[in-house]
Order: sequence, then C-alpha cells, then structure tokens
Amino acid sequence: MEKKDLKPACVFHYFEEVCQVPRPSKKEGKIREYLTHFAETHGLEYKVDEAGNVLIKKPATAGMENRKKVILQSHMDMVCEKNNDTQHDFDVDPIETYIDGEWLRAKGTTLGADNGIGVAAELAVLASTDIQHGPLECLFTVDEETGLTGAFALKDGFMDGEILINLDSEDEGELFIGCAGGARTDAEFPCTMVPSPEGFFFFRVGVQGLTGGHSGDDINKGRANANKLLNRYLMGLMQRYDLRLCSIDGGNLHNAIPREAHAVCAVPMENKEAVRVDLNVFLADVENEYSVTEPNVTMTLESEAAQPEVMEKESMKRFLHAIYAVHNGVYAMSQDIEGLVETSSNLASVKQKDGKIVIVTSQRSSIHSSREDMSQMVRSAFELGGAVTATGEGYPGWKPNPSSEILRVATESYKSLFGVEPKVKAIHAGLECGLFLEKYPSLDMVSFGPTLRGVHSPDERMLIPTVDKFWKHLIDVLAHIPVKA
Repeated sequence: MEKKDLKPACVFHYFEEVCQVPRPSKKEGKIREYLTHFAETHGLEYKVDEAGNVLIKKPATAGMENRKKVILQSHMDMVCEKNNDTQHDFDVDPIETYIDGEWLRAKGTTLGADNGIGVAAELAVLASTDIQHGPLECLFTVDEETGLTGAFALKDGFMDGEILINLDSEDEGELFIGCAGGARTDAEFPCTMVPSPEGFFFFRVGVQGLTGGHSGDDINKGRANANKLLNRYLMGLMQRYDLRLCSIDGGNLHNAIPREAHAVCAVPMENKEAVRVDLNVFLADVENEYSVTEPNVTMTLESEAAQPEVMEKESMKRFLHAIYAVHNGVYAMSQDIEGLVETSSNLASVKQKDGKIVIVTSQRSSIHSSREDMSQMVRSAFELGGAVTATGEGYPGWKPNPSSEILRVATESYKSLFGVEPKVKAIHAGLECGLFLEKYPSLDMVSFGPTLRGVHSPDERMLIPTVDKFWKHLIDVLAHIPVKA
C-alpha cells in the first residue's frame, strides 16, 4: 500500500497536509495560519480568540437547517518526542510519515495523530460538498498537551452549538462519555555542590529503550518508568558504596511515561568493577520483571572524566530516598466502572539546573478528592526529602451522562453501520470536555476516534483501517443529528 491509496482519501489528504505544518504545544502559530487560510480559501466564516483557538463555521446542507448545531472539536498541538538518534527540529521540520503494514508511523518521532487526525477529519467535513449535516462549528484548540490552556481560556459565547463531538479518542469502536481530571505537582530539591573527593571513579549510567507512552492511557499497562529504574539502581549503590551524584536527567513531558534517564556518578576507585557487576545483576532483574512490557530495555555504564563537583552527600541521600518513596503508577481502580483506572501518578521528569533538581509529576483521578489526596501524597514524600513543592490548579474531569442524546445517536449509528454495539467507556486520560462543560454546562458531548497506539512517544502509530470506520461513523452521526426542540 502507498500513501496515495489510503482511504478515506479526503481525511488522509488533510492529515498529510497537517503533518507538513510544525505545531508544537505553545507554538501553534503556523497551524493556526494554515487553518485560517483554509477557511478563507473555502469561503467559510471563522474567528480566533485571544488564546489562539480557531472556530470555523459551516452552514447546514440543504434540508438540514433545522438540526441541532454540532461542534466538532480537536486540538492543534502535538507532543514532540523523538528518538535520541533522530535529527529533527519540531519547530521547522515536517513529520515524515510511512506505512508499516496496517499502521501509519513517523520516522523516529511522534506521529502527531494525537490529535492531527481529528483536525484532518474536521477539515474533510468542512471541505466536503456531498456530506449531509446540520449547522456546524469546528473548534481547534491550542496547547492541549501541556496545560489545556486553550480550553481554559475559552470564553462563554465563542461557540453556540448544542452538541459537541470530541475527536481526540484513541480506540475505534469505543464511545467515551467521561474522563479523569488531573493536576501537575512540581518539586524543587536544593542541589548544593561540593568539591569532588580524591580517588573516585566517575561514570555515566543510563536507562534506555523503554516503551513509555501516555501517562493516562498507558499507566495501567505495567510499563517501567525510567526515572524510577535509574533511582532504584542508584539507591542500591548508595547502600553498598560511598556513592556521589554529579548530575541527573530523566524524562521530558509531564504527560508521558519517561523512556530514558541517565546520571553521572562517582564511587571510590576500589568499587569500579563492582558497580559494573551490580549493573549486570540489576539489569537481569529488570529484564525478568518487565519481560513482557519492556522487551527492549537496556542499561549502560561508561567511564567519565573526573568532575570538579558532586552533590552534597546528605542532600543526595534525601533526594534519592524521596524519589524511591514517591508513588508512581496506578493507585486505585474505579469501583463504578470495571477496568477503569481511578487514580494514578506519573513521575514524569527529573532535571538538574540552576543549583536545583526540578521534578515534574502528574496526578489523575475521576474523583476530584482522590486526585487532591494523590497530589498531597506526592508532595509529602518530596517535602520529607527537603523539597519545596507546589500543585497547580489542574483541570476538571468529565462526569459521564449515560442518558446523553448524542450518545444514543452515536451508538445507534455504529450498530447500524457495523452490526455490533460500540463499547461505552470513560477514560483515565484527560480530555478538554470537562473544561468545555464548565463554560457551557448544557453541552451534550461524546468522544470517539480511530485506533492509536504509543501516543506521546516515537512509537506512536495509527491503525489505518480504523480511520475509514471512524470517518464513516462520523459522517453518519452528522446525518442523524436530532432536530432542534
């Protein structure tokens, strides 16, 4: 199969166009210009708010003017992650896509189907001349991936539809009617440096090759966290030898499970060979523990030139103990919805800079009080280690409404098209829907999309056959929107 043969052609055409436009979070200027130019070219009314969100309107097709107005919604930005050996500048370079069997992938980077495929579907609807639909508003939000700032900044009256269809889900055949709320908790550890001791062996130890993934969708899949693994190895060394820490770095994005981490350390010269032996033993344990979820995990240890400074020893101990103690992963499963993660936390990144070690974590829960409890638990572990902590305002969850009219329409449409009932679910990841509901409490909402895997990592891929099913479902739902009351 070649890209020119992909179906539906209209959706893949616009997805490829979107892939040519750089669109990192907080840098959506180029994709916003693309969208407004698209609206002008197609003679469609549009507006841009102060945050940079774009709304494009399209009148109803003939005979559909009395239907309820629908808002189709996706976000412009994408997570920008690449493999260490990939040369790519997300600010200027296009995403290079390729076909791998039934999957569409990118060469060494995130694909950006989260949520570029939603953007492409909206554009295909806006450009169409043969799709039946009532009055439409297509909303493209900014900065969903790093702070939901576009949805936060959305003002009352910017849109006036009665139904919202979010196109930011990742499992075809599943209809989502709820999501978790979340918040980010940061910690800053003092990193006092002192002169390096004499007679020490300096080395760089790293964890690579982990699967990573989305800290909401993938948190329950048993995947390893690079920051946790590295810390576990360093704790073992600290208990056996006179370990000193020079620098540490792991993970990047608050909503991604970290795939890589490394540290520069030192031990007395007589322990030089022992730390290598310990690494081999530790790696064997990790390979055994994660034999299913982390088949490509590797750890390396390389000699380093002597460093002039190391972290003050007691501060280092408190820091490593705090990282070891802080919760990471699933904390509780839902008691209401079978198989749904209720509460979790992700130890996302550890960065040493400007005399401090800065740690970023994210907590999620479908119950607001449980999310607050999880954030307090994380802060407590870090504060016991001497860190200064803060939890952001966060974002609300989306409470499921099983009696939703658009859910009924989407369910009946899917069953009519494909002969099976779709699964109706809530998701542990965050969607912008909770924020929309705060601003527009009468909105009736549902979320669906094609199948994506490995999102927020260079392993991101989209299952090609599901895009056609997603598209057929979307246009059939639009054709069956109820009439206005």
